[in-house]
Amino acid sequence: MFIVFLSTILVNSNWTLSSSMAKSTSDIVVPVHSAHRLDEGRLLSYLQANVKGFLHPPAFFQLFQFGHGQSNPTYLVQVELHGTVQRYVLRKKPPGHILQSAHAVEREYLILSALGEGKTNVPVPRVYCLCTDSTVIGTPFYVMEHLEGRLFVNPTLPDVDPKERRAIYVAMARVLAAIHSVDVDAIGLGQYGRKENYCKRQIERWAAQYHLSTGEGKLDPDPNMMELIQWLRENIPSEDGYPGSRTGIVHGDFRLDNLIFHPTENRVIGVLDWELSTLGNQMSDAAYNCVPYVINNNQSPAKGFGFDEPLTEGIPTLQEYLAEYCSATGVPWPADTWNFYTALSLFRSAAIYAGVYLRMLQGNASGGQRAEVAGKMALFFAAVALRLVKQGPMLQSLPPHSAPESSGAESSHHKSLGFSPSARVQKLRERLLLFMEKHIYPSEKELSDLMYSSNDRWTIHPTEERLKKLAKSEGLWNLWIPADSAALASNLLSEDEKVSRSKDAADRLVGAGLSNLEYAHLCEILGRSMWAPQMFNCNAPDTGNMEVLLRYGNPEQQRQWLKPLLEGKIRSGFAMTEPNVASSDATNIECSIVREAEEYVINGHKWWTSGAMDPRCQLLIVMGKTNPNAALHKQQSMVLVDIKTPGIKIVRPLLVFGFDDAPHGHAEIKFENVRVPISNLLLGEGRGFEIAQGRLGPGRLHHCMRLVGAAERGMDLMVKRANQRKAFGKTLAQHGSFAQMLAQSRLDIEQTRLLVLNAAHQLDLYGNKVAKGAIAMAKVAAPSTTLRVLDNAIQVHGGAGVSSDFPLSHLWASARTLRLADGPDEVHLGTIAKLELQRVAKL
Repeated sequence: MFIVFLSTILVNSNWTLSSSMAKSTSDIVVPVHSAHRLDEGRLLSYLQANVKGFLHPPAFFQLFQFGHGQSNPTYLVQVELHGTVQRYVLRKKPPGHILQSAHAVEREYLILSALGEGKTNVPVPRVYCLCTDSTVIGTPFYVMEHLEGRLFVNPTLPDVDPKERRAIYVAMARVLAAIHSVDVDAIGLGQYGRKENYCKRQIERWAAQYHLSTGEGKLDPDPNMMELIQWLRENIPSEDGYPGSRTGIVHGDFRLDNLIFHPTENRVIGVLDWELSTLGNQMSDAAYNCVPYVINNNQSPAKGFGFDEPLTEGIPTLQEYLAEYCSATGVPWPADTWNFYTALSLFRSAAIYAGVYLRMLQGNASGGQRAEVAGKMALFFAAVALRLVKQGPMLQSLPPHSAPESSGAESSHHKSLGFSPSARVQKLRERLLLFMEKHIYPSEKELSDLMYSSNDRWTIHPTEERLKKLAKSEGLWNLWIPADSAALASNLLSEDEKVSRSKDAADRLVGAGLSNLEYAHLCEILGRSMWAPQMFNCNAPDTGNMEVLLRYGNPEQQRQWLKPLLEGKIRSGFAMTEPNVASSDATNIECSIVREAEEYVINGHKWWTSGAMDPRCQLLIVMGKTNPNAALHKQQSMVLVDIKTPGIKIVRPLLVFGFDDAPHGHAEIKFENVRVPISNLLLGEGRGFEIAQGRLGPGRLHHCMRLVGAAERGMDLMVKRANQRKAFGKTLAQHGSFAQMLAQSRLDIEQTRLLVLNAAHQLDLYGNKVAKGAIAMAKVAAPSTTLRVLDNAIQVHGGAGVSSDFPLSHLWASARTLRLADGPDEVHLGTIAKLELQRVAKL
């Protein structure tokens, strides 16, 4: 709540907004404040009786307090049980007189219980018990899980890489969208609050609280506040049934510093401080979350929680941030009502600050200058809100990426309702399209000629290296790197002990730090040419292997293998499929990985190891069984293997409908007593399936994205050919059969694109596990659609269509292969059917 927020600004404690670095949740504890000491004996007795794990007296029992908050006092409970240190978090009502309905820890416990333990996609800590007996420690309290992670207490994120800043804000917007997407009736929160007339009730509630605070706190009513209350009462937007006022869970205090982020990844692992949560108009939540965009730090009595102009690099604009939220939730762009919701948020904050001022003067917190600043903050927020409602609309009538586009051949088919590229991605898209036209398409013939050459096909064409260097210089390199990994990749590339590399050079090598949905718009373009992905270092299997190393590799593995892969100096292969078993069921894998002392010994037979024929290939990621007697999905592990290790035998290159895809290639490989150090193991023994699932979610979608691009290339070539060739006295385009073929192809592509974009969107919001149904649908639809469209294009081209003079036959062969790669259609159809049966069973 803002009460905690104010105290972090005003108090010189271990958790202050003057600090520029993110704080670990273990680093913000301080000794318990004298006013908040507890009866530790009674507390321990209660915990032993009510919290699992406290059955026996702990070796030690310690209490600390988080920060110096003046809202619900929050404690770190640290105990040693059974030889291990365990941490819990205790949250209680403050002592003394409090305003009615304030500090409702009971409601916090209720909503955390409903949202947690896999019931929803909202990340919250697990709760263990609620105590309403005030005789235990003086007030009601509850105990929850301690989450070890990062807290970003300053929304400007100083000392954070600009790409990481954007990823953090994207993660925040998506978590808010996840909260607002919860079906409250399904989780038993249908009666958590009144849904109707939310804004009206909020105005009256906080107006009443403000009058109580000013009356008891010896603060004269502020004329701005009184005028603001009247304006809000007169300008309440239509709520019931209005599409822009979606009703559901309202967090009430959704801010960056109420989120715990993963220790190393830019994803939220816990949403805290639910004491103001209820049901109501969710756009008010979004507006409150965006309050820093309307606060000028130079004018505020307390610095550190608003933005100055220009925005810190990497922080999205208000329009960009809100567009991310609206896209994730599907709510309309709120230009007409945004000023009201923002003013309501500022008004509520002013009322809360007045309450803080009251409590400080009553002695529930130390007073002095901090009480004076609390009063000034109440005046400041009211003044900002009143100025805002008088200045006119803050938002343009359309989100930034919805403006009409100029005409052009490339502008008509890339937009899909609800998934349009942002302004940033649109600029990248235009640059990528230009690069394709100027460099990739004109180079296809000479690159293909090398592939068909009998002497040089397993060598690297100089044109490829020239285009890769050019793509790097134009900032179109490694576009696939997800937003939550961009900072790690950039830091890794900045570490060079021998050659000084500028930060700018490292940034050019890590792309833009895009979400899966954002990358989908670019990856589609790469699919228009068989040669394009590798020119931008966005080719399979390297992208999947690099993602594995980013997510699961240790620092040494990343330095040895990930760094040169990111730079494009080496290539890699992924060895999982085997010729002697049905590899569509990965539990069939027979390759053995046996530990002997400080080494793993690998024996197995693999094929379709793409990339292993490339002369630059130095790394293989091998999946095999480390423990055949373990649970079915804990038998497999993955190890990193240098391709030059003794015992590796490349049996032959494999052909795909006659294409060997030189110099990249697909290899059949035998591993005969191949020995690697145990340090080459990824993540841990028995974690192979876990890694595979993390790899295959984005990887499968990359294939689907490229397939849509291949279909678009087929459409373009088909239309050009139909307008140029004549048969029976008229162009092919003038024949009715062509028109029907063309229209059906466009329908197929648009439907498939929507499936792919939706899958990417779900993967961003919820992760691979929840998005698996959407990914499976995209995986089935994309190759089937592309095959139909390319087959039509081949038919229009006649004999030329199956020749090497056009890219159609090669694109078709690749698309047909992808009905098998990363799991055959039948596996994905089974996943879709299973999820549908589960859905209906719940009705």
